[in-house]
Amino acid sequence: MYQRFLNNEDYMSQISDELFNQLIRGQQIRVNQAEEAAEASIVEYLTDNYEVEKALEVGKNLREYNPRITYPVGVHFYHEGKIVEAMRSINGIKAPATVEYWRECEDVDKIDRETIMAYSQLLNYHPGDLVYFSGSVYECLEHNGFDYADIRIPGINAWEQVQTSPWEPNVEYELWAVVEWDSQFFALLNADEIDLTVNPMESDNWGLIGEYDPEYAYEFKDTEYVVFDSKVWIPTMLPTADTLKEGYNFRYHDPRNPNIKKHMIKIALYELHKLISPNNVSTARITDYEATMQWLHDANRCKINPQIQRKLDEEKKPVSEIAMATFQRDYDPYKNPWQI
Repeated sequence: MYQRFLNNEDYMSQISDELFNQLIRGQQIRVNQAEEAAEASIVEYLTDNYEVEKALEVGKNLREYNPRITYPVGVHFYHEGKIVEAMRSINGIKAPATVEYWRECEDVDKIDRETIMAYSQLLNYHPGDLVYFSGSVYECLEHNGFDYADIRIPGINAWEQVQTSPWEPNVEYELWAVVEWDSQFFALLNADEIDLTVNPMESDNWGLIGEYDPEYAYEFKDTEYVVFDSKVWIPTMLPTADTLKEGYNFRYHDPRNPNIKKHMIKIALYELHKLISPNNVSTARITDYEATMQWLHDANRCKINPQIQRKLDEEKKPVSEIAMATFQRDYDPYKNPWQI
């Protein structure tokens, strides 16, 4: 599936919302096809001299906000259709873990860290995978990741299991003690006038512990009990997602290269018109397309600066825009047989 660099709102800089909807006619796949063709043209012209693939990845890696993801400062993502940047670390949902997902590797000296990928919350991991995170190397023990809807950050566990015991009559329990009765778990809320012979289900002194709900805003405190996989858990850190607030933990900011964005829109619009009516493309679209292709040609020849990072050779110098080869061995033409 094609991962887009642009979004539908980007086209509003060139055409109206009504015209855009008329172009695609409810078929989003047309936009994807046009943008894929536009991207191919841009890469074809610029890949020799510029890090255009890296510039494109900036936009293609943007995802819609996911409350299960923890966003570090400076990370960009989509929020309500607009690109925003995290100004503070934005906490994500962390569910209790009944199994161990990651194990820190001890023999790190025997591991070539350059061959190990950094951990990413957008990828999927399988048993045996090695990742580098927060200065340590971890080995994956259980399947987890973005597509599993089960993101497990190495070395981070937000819940701790609570030891429970079956309820027994005539036993004095401490406040907030957790007991099991009739396959359910209860916590002692208060001990005022408690009848030690009444079971927790019928007593007003005991409270039923609810099942874990990822949508619930749990607090970080010693009495925030939950039941998960028939076990009782308590948070060791804030396990819920932070509320997004503009100006506090995010701001509107677009990290994509403006030149690539502008010219990809023009090529994509031209391709969209071709998909609808190849023999009746508007003059404006043709003019924009030709101007963009000329811009790509000039950028390819390094006649202009497209504001894209140059590719470097082995000596860390920009690669030459023109590769020249010669059979000349000496400045004396009589010592170069091919010239005679």
